[in-house]
Amino acid sequence: MKCLFGKLKAMITPQKEQYVVFGAQGGISTKITLPEGFNPETDKCPMAILMHGFMSNKKFYPIPALASALAKEGIGSICFDFNAHGKSEGDFIDMTIANEIGDARAVFEYVNQLPYVSNVAFVGHSQGGVIAGMLAGELEEESLKPSCLVLLAPAAVLKDDAIAGQCMGKKYDASNPPAYVNVMFHKLGRTFILAAQKLPIYEVSCKYTGNVCLIHGKRDKIVPYSYSEKYNELYANSELHLLDEESHFMNGDKEQIMAMVTKFIKENV
Repeated sequence: MKCLFGKLKAMITPQKEQYVVFGAQGGISTKITLPEGFNPETDKCPMAILMHGFMSNKKFYPIPALASALAKEGIGSICFDFNAHGKSEGDFIDMTIANEIGDARAVFEYVNQLPYVSNVAFVGHSQGGVIAGMLAGELEEESLKPSCLVLLAPAAVLKDDAIAGQCMGKKYDASNPPAYVNVMFHKLGRTFILAAQKLPIYEVSCKYTGNVCLIHGKRDKIVPYSYSEKYNELYANSELHLLDEESHFMNGDKEQIMAMVTKFIKENV
């Protein structure tokens, strides 16, 4: 995996989608959003790395809403498409949690060397929450941890689903998965399934010792909120917000959710 720091630093244009990082399967499409009036040549600001969920991309809610809300509070952000999602390169059948963590790590390394970034926060929704949590745990051991972590309906259920032989309503033989499973016009690969069955989600994630904000809807039918309760039990410094009327997609009271995320990040970067 390589990041084109030297060649592409001069090409960065905030608010435009660009390929500034190479991940597991090639170019990663990214977009940087900075606060209004911010001058990258003279100013500094904290930066949130926003990570979307399974079969989603950086253009779908809540990612754009988060970028806009954070910018209004003086916080920059970078959103990106994981490999085989959105405009990033790669084949979906080859996507795994491990190579998505690799993508996120490449983006983090890129952001971490930008001269105008003061601190870095991670925000992940659904499968992106799993990625954000595990990468933060890995970075803790390398003394490179982000300043804080926000997990929105983190999909730790993916391990249990893989063990049970199911994904988004599709059933398969968990003991001998097929080459791929068709999930909403996407081919979920056997490699993803076998690795997910043994994925140390909580074991790695809980190594992170910084402040964590967990937000989960009680009406989530995709990822039960009990998974966030378990995260909250294991983290050293976390707060859990269970929202009575929210679904997995966090699109009910959007203003409340944006306010919770921005407030937490402002207080911890």
